[in-house]
Amino acid sequence: MSKSTVERRSKIRRRIRGKLSGTAAMPRLSVYRSNKDIYAQIIDDSKGITLCSASSREDQIKDVKDNKVSKAGLVGKSLAEKAVAAGIKSVVFDRGGYLYHGRVKSLADAAREGGLEF
Repeated sequence: MSKSTVERRSKIRRRIRGKLSGTAAMPRLSVYRSNKDIYAQIIDDSKGITLCSASSREDQIKDVKDNKVSKAGLVGKSLAEKAVAAGIKSVVFDRGGYLYHGRVKSLADAAREGGLEF
């Protein structure tokens, strides 16, 4: 009997979240990927607050006519700009149970180019 994709991702996600946590000094960059859009946020788990966020549904990214991988890169760049403006330089990357390729990798690479370290 095979597990569904959602169950498999949920198991991987729990394993990842058990090992890493965001602090005030080094918050967590969390990624959520839907079929159409991608969302990323920087979270301080010790206080339970979101410090900044970006998604492909923002006006300047939504209007771009391009594929999902390049839009994910724009989300990473936008998030990095917001984080640097908020004084965040280094983060812990939480891929959320998704494989590190395609849109997730594009977002991470763009965030690194934008000035975030992880």
